[in-house]
Amino acid sequence: VRKQSGYFEKAFAEHKERFREDKEKMEEVQRWRHALTQVANISGWDIQNESQPAVIEQIVERIKNIIGPKFLSLPNDNLVGMQSRVEELEELLCLDSVNEVRVVGISGMSGIGKSTVARALYEKIANLYDYTCFIDNVSKIHRHSGQLGVQRRLLSPSSKENNLEICNFSEGTYLVWNRLHNARALVIFDNVDQMEQLQIFTGNRDSMLRECLGGGSRIIIISRDEQILKSHGVDDVYQVQPLDDEDAYELFCKNAFRGIETITRDYENMMYDVLSYVKGHPLAIQVLGSSMLRRSVSQWKSTLAKLREHTNKDIMNVLRLGFDELDDTNKEIFLDIACFFNKYEVQKVTEILNFRGFHPECGLQDLIDKSLITIELSRIYMHNLLRDLGRCIVKEKSPNQPSNWSRLWEYKDLHKIMSNNMAAENLEAIVLEGDEFIDPETTMKADGFSKMSHLKLLVSYSLNYFGSLDYLSNELGYLKWSHYPFESMPPSFQPDKLIDLSLEYNRVKQLWKGTKPLHNLKRLNLSYSQSLIKMPDLGEAINLECINLAVCTKVKEIDPSFGLPKKLTSVNLQDCRSLIKLPHFQETLNLEILNLEGCIKLKSLIKLPYFNENLNLEMLNLEGCSQLEEINPSIGLLRKLIFLNLKDCKSLLSLPNSILGLNSLEYLNLSGCSKLFNTELLGEARDGEAPIHSHTTLSVIKWLLYSRAHKDSDSCLWPSSTTFPCMRELDLSFCNLVQIPDAIGNLSSLEILKLSGNNFATLPDLKVCSKLYYLNLQDCKQLKYLPQLPSRTILPSKVYTPPSLTKESEFVFWEFWSFTMPPPAFRGVTLNIFNCPKIVDRERTTSMTISWMIQIGQVHCNMRYWPDVSWLNVSSIIPGSEIPRWFNNQHVGIHSLSSPVMPDHGCLAVLACVVIETRYGKGTVSAMYPPKSKERYDGIEIPAVLAKNLVTIISDHMWLVYLSPYAFAGQWSSHLQRRINRMVGAVFDVKVEVKKYGYRFIYKEDLELSNLTMDSGNSSACKDKFLALEENTEQD
Repeated sequence: VRKQSGYFEKAFAEHKERFREDKEKMEEVQRWRHALTQVANISGWDIQNESQPAVIEQIVERIKNIIGPKFLSLPNDNLVGMQSRVEELEELLCLDSVNEVRVVGISGMSGIGKSTVARALYEKIANLYDYTCFIDNVSKIHRHSGQLGVQRRLLSPSSKENNLEICNFSEGTYLVWNRLHNARALVIFDNVDQMEQLQIFTGNRDSMLRECLGGGSRIIIISRDEQILKSHGVDDVYQVQPLDDEDAYELFCKNAFRGIETITRDYENMMYDVLSYVKGHPLAIQVLGSSMLRRSVSQWKSTLAKLREHTNKDIMNVLRLGFDELDDTNKEIFLDIACFFNKYEVQKVTEILNFRGFHPECGLQDLIDKSLITIELSRIYMHNLLRDLGRCIVKEKSPNQPSNWSRLWEYKDLHKIMSNNMAAENLEAIVLEGDEFIDPETTMKADGFSKMSHLKLLVSYSLNYFGSLDYLSNELGYLKWSHYPFESMPPSFQPDKLIDLSLEYNRVKQLWKGTKPLHNLKRLNLSYSQSLIKMPDLGEAINLECINLAVCTKVKEIDPSFGLPKKLTSVNLQDCRSLIKLPHFQETLNLEILNLEGCIKLKSLIKLPYFNENLNLEMLNLEGCSQLEEINPSIGLLRKLIFLNLKDCKSLLSLPNSILGLNSLEYLNLSGCSKLFNTELLGEARDGEAPIHSHTTLSVIKWLLYSRAHKDSDSCLWPSSTTFPCMRELDLSFCNLVQIPDAIGNLSSLEILKLSGNNFATLPDLKVCSKLYYLNLQDCKQLKYLPQLPSRTILPSKVYTPPSLTKESEFVFWEFWSFTMPPPAFRGVTLNIFNCPKIVDRERTTSMTISWMIQIGQVHCNMRYWPDVSWLNVSSIIPGSEIPRWFNNQHVGIHSLSSPVMPDHGCLAVLACVVIETRYGKGTVSAMYPPKSKERYDGIEIPAVLAKNLVTIISDHMWLVYLSPYAFAGQWSSHLQRRINRMVGAVFDVKVEVKKYGYRFIYKEDLELSNLTMDSGNSSACKDKFLALEENTEQD
């Protein structure tokens, strides 16, 4: 047999002749030869001096190890949350593919269950393979026996086969190749933490093990380090995630309440505290759950208190394995994130780590590869347990001596150092957590900073210091000190390494005297410096990018050096109410944001300074600049301008014609600019006539008024279809407009149009404004007819909100002290015709409104998703007191409310109609959203401003709300009476009362019928169509 002679020789000769033209068959014949040689080399079982039953038992055990277990499903039902994980891993393994050899990696943080998932999968599918091997703890085997130990375990899958001798790596490679060649195998390598531990993949043959095994084989490599997996050419990586809330709850109960059927509320409340802390980490749940088994409530409380101070050592020992694998620099990065930067933006953390000399581009990736951090939506996230591990490592050499630590993050530790006058020469960073409670009566001596000479990062806030501040470390690169209590910086402070200086809400009168070395400074925030009189000299700040001087109410002039930094991108001078002179920005060509809102005394704004044609300005806010009369025509040179806010510029008389060249403009707010619109009316305009004006100032805005009174004036005509091609929001509220030209429909990109508080009687056709989803006509008390609305609204792929006037990533470096001007909350799809008492033909208005809302619902149904929300709501408010019969579920009075149940099949939405009465009165209704309410999002606001100076008569309105099924389930499906009560809250002194309500479930046929009333026509025709729709409803 060994030499293939005799009958074997004859048979092989016949096969060779038969298959000599078939290469694959010849290779198979050669494999038969090798197999016979191997069989002949097996010595067999010598039972001459052995007990036959004992040898038979050994043979049976050997066969059992070779065949392996046979499980069609998971063998261990006690493994919580394992079924879904194994199924996910099976999907990556592509078990149905029998021709390829597939290699999959399993990664995740320590203790997350990587090995458990792999073991469960192994026990489930091992019977499907000719050869199986699960090598536990490759790292330990390699540490004790090197690569030969790994080869030995691969060749000896049974733990009892421990006598296999391999002389060297080459012999082991040869044996692996010969024994496993073309075998259909399942091989799992667990706990691989170094590249060289799997030389079997990179031996003399390229990817030797993958090439050796037969089709259908699967190799799984388990490692905390994803980079190791990638280096071995894995086809895919399975990231083991924490348990979800339900599985975490079940696992904790199995360990903490073993044999106990009923869990009391006291235990359950504390259990949720534990689960919130461990965030689905299986090992932590098991360890902590077991430690609380059969403990009393008081013992639980004690354990929880201890846990907040010191994390369980068994858990920490496991988690530390990943930390110990890092090099020294990456350990520092890990500790910085653990102590300070969890949930911070990657860009901000990267800048700080670069300043610290830690090479974050490579270091952060290493932490990601080792499952120590994740990055989601450009933010860094670290598990609570890893965060606590890092903080324990900082403390471990001197647990009770914070003066010896390199980092401080809690107020109590800083107070201990300062109050005891300790030297803290090792201290490099202080970032106090913003949500920590501090006793306002506690004080600290400021001179403690004189013993922190190596401090590079200081973030402090609202602390009571006494004494004088004579020293700050010249090593500081980031200084954030909210409510800074001193009148100036220490005279000895040299800020030549300073990158970010933020001292909002301070008592500074003069930051420093003379010129300071500021060549590294990028951001300066002195907002709310209400004692500041003189600005610092910024002549040396050649790299300055952002300046925030908002609400520096005593600053009258700004140093001429202010406009010199050529890299300056953001300037915020909001509410500098004493400022009388604006610096020049001719050299700051990179300026993108200029916020001058509320600068009421800025005299140079009577004529806005010249703008350089190379200026990159994108956002210009002049809201409330009450002395602004005229804007320099050079504003037309700002080709990149997207945001222009002139709200409440009550002295503004004209706009230059050049404004029509702002082709990038998306947001224009002219609300409250009453003089701009020739408001001195000599009489009301009659229907069909142009208004008569006495004011003759030439203004580009005349294209809004369609005035025939000044035919010979040098004014701009209404823009063509190419003017303002990017305009998305236009606000002309409370401008006393008496007429709007038809050409407003040329604004093809318009999404939001606000015309509230004006005096026109009609509006032009808006049917071609296909992107318009928000129209506000509130308080247009002369309005008679609703304009034609788009018959097919194109919902935006991204919700539009006006750009923020400060870039948080630049202007506000630290997360928890944001002074940005956030865009308004998403207003939803809205039509607001509140307080328009002269509306005629209300049936037509109602019909058009309902049809418009339903067609938007139809558009939404055809979209895969809609921007930033998983559900859609459309809300309208129009004059009216009679709910159409089309709403087939009607009730009178709020107390008759019942909770409708959404139908199971076919229902696309619900459309509700609530009749409300508004009137001026002394009483008020409670606000819609109670502060800190858990149900703060349950309900939809009435899309109207209810102010006593606007609502002067008693009137009824119909509030219409269209909700998709998802929104309905969250907003209306239960406790309907309480929810509607909250939705009709009131503000100021306007009283709101619900008189009746109705609703209708929307089906596909309703969406098709909605097009009936979207066409133009006279009121009677529209009425007939609407009544026809009602008749169809009653037949259902």
